Amino acid sequence: MNKFWIILSHTYMTRVKSKSFLISTAITLLFIVGIANIQSIMDVFSDDTADTFAVIDESEQFFDNYKQMVEGSSEGMELVAFEGTEEEAKQAVKEEEFTGLIVLRQNERNLPEAVYYANDISGVEQRMILEQQLHQLKVGLATQQAEIDQATLDQINEPVEFHTEALNETAKTSGELNQTRGIVYIMLFVLYIAIILYGQMIATDVATEKSSRVMEILVSSAPPVTHMLAKIAGIALLGLTQVGLFVGVGYLLILSKQEEMTGGIFRYLGVQGGSASVYIYAIVFFILGYLLYATLAAMLGALVARVEDANQMMMPVILLIAAAFIIAMYGLNMPDTNLIRVTSFIPFFAPMIMFLRVGMLEIPVWEVALSIGLLIGTIILLAMIGARVYKGGVLMYGTSNSLKDLKRALALSKKER
Repeated sequence: MNKFWIILSHTYMTRVKSKSFLISTAITLLFIVGIANIQSIMDVFSDDTADTFAVIDESEQFFDNYKQMVEGSSEGMELVAFEGTEEEAKQAVKEEEFTGLIVLRQNERNLPEAVYYANDISGVEQRMILEQQLHQLKVGLATQQAEIDQATLDQINEPVEFHTEALNETAKTSGELNQTRGIVYIMLFVLYIAIILYGQMIATDVATEKSSRVMEILVSSAPPVTHMLAKIAGIALLGLTQVGLFVGVGYLLILSKQEEMTGGIFRYLGVQGGSASVYIYAIVFFILGYLLYATLAAMLGALVARVEDANQMMMPVILLIAAAFIIAMYGLNMPDTNLIRVTSFIPFFAPMIMFLRVGMLEIPVWEVALSIGLLIGTIILLAMIGARVYKGGVLMYGTSNSLKDLKRALALSKKER
């Protein structure tokens, strides 16, 4: 057991002191602080001056109402009646005296239409406001012409009430689903990033030790399974250190900006009122998912003799994770389809898909237990195979970029017995 802790501490301390770890952690922390203060940052770079638009109303009927509607819908827009010709107004826009020019006309039905001129028409938001308010003006005038009572028109445009109620008493309500969906989404994203980041780290760490012949000493002094599990645990501890820093800084920022942030995006994502069981399942499936892919990454890392080959060897693992993530994203809106149900029992997909089902649906306990059992069984199986690959892989040098080398490593491990 003492050898396990020695390898674990060596793996952890080597990584935690590395420049890549320190730089990536610092950059991520700055990113978190930036996200928490995004509104303040935007205010610093924002231009407080209103955008002024020149308006030529050829009908001489629409400008006053249109000006009131546009300026009432957006504080950053101002409409000014232009006294001059259309060409003079266009020239003023080119010289940046105005943001744009709006020419209002009356069509054959005595309703408004417009032409918008600007040096750059990439400002979609402003154009949408101008168009929407002109449409509202047109609707109001058309209503008057048709002699339709405004109250009747408001009643027609009022959204229809459409309630959803589940007949199954154990099914989650619409509010609970919306609340859980955000937690599930965050968990899936974090699991996806963590598996790719730390799995790749394990594979390259093993390949580095092998290329420097350190593994030969380690494997000869400690059982392969001990070395592999210590390596996985060391990187896991590194991940907990990094994630702990992120969560700690994020939590302090939330406390300092509670009035600004709580009730906004956090309520939308469902973080404020999620059930305890969802968080427990999140931890369980996160740990099992990490162990599964970390064991696989360590096993594949032992097959290569160069760090450059580790990236290529990890490609199938990354594709598996990407496939699970894509299926999970699909399942967020349709969690009860056959595809989601079947893949939730496949060990390489289960950490994401079964957690998705647990969070979004009320499913039998035996299904969750079966999925977790298959996950644990697969982890144990991969650990047993990985230990043998460690033992045989230490004797394999040269170019190694094919999964066929797995059979060769297993054969060499038998010779070493």
